[in-house]
This record gives sequence, structure tokens and C-alpha cells, in this order.
Amino acid sequence: MNKRDIADLDVVVVGGGAAGLSAALTLARARRSVLVVDSGEPRNAPASGVHGFLSRDGLPPGELLRAGREEVTGYGGRIVPDLVTDARRTGERFVVDTASGRSYGARRLLVTTGLVDALPDIPGVRERWGRDVLHCPYCHGWEVRDAPIGVLATGQGAVHQALLFRQWSADVTMFLHTAGDPAEEQSEQLAARGIAMVEGEVVGLDVDDDRLTGVRLASGMSVPVRALAVAPRFDARGEVLSGLGLASVEHPLGVGSYVESDTSGFTGVPGVWVAGNVTDLMAGVAVAAASGVQAAVAINTDLVAADTAAAVARRAAAHDRRAFSRAAEAAN
Repeated sequence: MNKRDIADLDVVVVGGGAAGLSAALTLARARRSVLVVDSGEPRNAPASGVHGFLSRDGLPPGELLRAGREEVTGYGGRIVPDLVTDARRTGERFVVDTASGRSYGARRLLVTTGLVDALPDIPGVRERWGRDVLHCPYCHGWEVRDAPIGVLATGQGAVHQALLFRQWSADVTMFLHTAGDPAEEQSEQLAARGIAMVEGEVVGLDVDDDRLTGVRLASGMSVPVRALAVAPRFDARGEVLSGLGLASVEHPLGVGSYVESDTSGFTGVPGVWVAGNVTDLMAGVAVAAASGVQAAVAINTDLVAADTAAAVARRAAAHDRRAFSRAAEAAN
């Protein structure tokens, strides 16, 4: 590397979560030079365990990442702790700049920076997020099974969320909060499933011995719950792509913003891919990891095509030089 620390790499991966590390592992095993730049801010850090990931169910998120980093470096991949602040194209290559002042160059770029959960502005929600304030029943439903579960209604998806959590507990209460009354058909569905509705704005949470015990309303009433389901807005961390002409757009379902891509993670900008929650807002850890593998395969395929085209061009040039050598001219 030179003074600016620009490396002659095949791929730079921005983000070292499940998607980024899975991609880096696949690329390293494909004998590609790959560097992962990770800021160390995993979205699922508050959770006690990763769930629904075959053979790794319940593993603490930090332990999953530690094992993944070891696997990547075991195949020759590099991982640096840093924050990428900018990405740009320089000729046929990409350069990423970091908060520490370093820069790294590569032939292809993969961004796996994830998303930010924009939570309801209610005291206590952020502090208990990922523990007993939840959003995904497939991630956390088993852990709160048969417990009193509250659902905070902040939008149209609240009824669907309440009906989902009803699969894990017969004691589900939907707090209407700021969402207004559900439609008549939805009210019928909630009633048929025994889901109570409570009017009034939620203003806080009751916590005892570091455990959620209830939801407090503006009226002063407190309703006992052991878990509260919320629906955050999901906003992709796609700012690093702005220098390449890419921006996050509103998701068709109205749940947040994401970076558009095809099924392989290709963004439409030559040489640039995305994977994980930055492009798939609903992806759990297993799905994010799989998307990293898909993107890595697509990137390696693209590089193979480029390497092959370059080899053909070199061979043609060498043939031309032989064809017009003095010996060839003399033979004529």
C-alpha cells in the first residue's frame, strides 16, 4: 500500500455484519483479495441471541460476528475497524475513504451497511429495544410465548402485527396510541382472536428489576405487559453511496427507505452491489447472510468476465506483435 493506504484489491466490503462477512468469506474462498471495513455498530447488538439461523439458534450476536471474522481472515480476507465516510469511482476502480483518514481501492464495491431503526419517541422504548421491546415475532416470539404482550399501534401494520403475535400468546393487547381506530373488518378480526384494544396515547413504560412490567397511558392508567411489540421505521444506511449517484428511496410498503437492487444485489451502477438490510429491510440474519453470498457470487462472476476479457485482449495484442515482427516480414 502507498502513503494513502490504497490497496490493489478485488473487492472492498463496507459493513461487517452477517451479510458483509458472508460475502467476504465467499469471495476469499474464491481466491479474491477482499477487505471488510466495519464501524462496529451491529443493529442486533441489544438482542440476547440470534434466532432462526440453523445450527446457530440462540447464539449471541457478538459471538456470531466473532466466529465470522475468524473464518474470513482464515482464508486471507482482511478486516479493519473503521467508518467509511465516502465512496467514489476513480477510473475503473473504486476508492473508499474512512474516518481515520485512510483510503482503500478495489475493482468492485459491496455495501452491507444495514439500516437504522427509527423507534417511537416514548421514554423507555429505546433503552429496552431488542430485549422486551420487540418488532419481529419470528426473532423473539418464542422468548415471550404465553406472556402478556402489548402491540403499539403507530400505523396501518399494527393489526397485522397483533394477529402475528397472537400465534405466540393468547394474551395480546393492542394499544391504539396514535394510529386511530382500525377498520370494521380489522376490529372483527381482533375480536375473533381475543385481542383487546386500549384507547389513549402511550406515554411511558413501567419497569421493575430491569424487566418490562407495563405500559403507561396519558390517562395515568397502566396496563400490565411483559413485552411490547413496536413497528419502527427502517431507514437504510446508504449515505456512503451518494458519491456514486445512488440514494435511498421509499419502500413500496411504506415501512422506510432502502437502496434498490436486483436479486443479486446489483445496484445498476457498474461495479457496485449491496446486500443485507440496506436493500432488504425485512431480512433476518439468515436471509442477510444468504444475500451476502448471492452478491459475492455475482461479483466474482463479473470479475471472471473482466479477467477473461483482459486475457483475450492481451493474447490478441501478443499475436499482433508476432504477426508484424521482422521475422514475419522477412518470411513474406
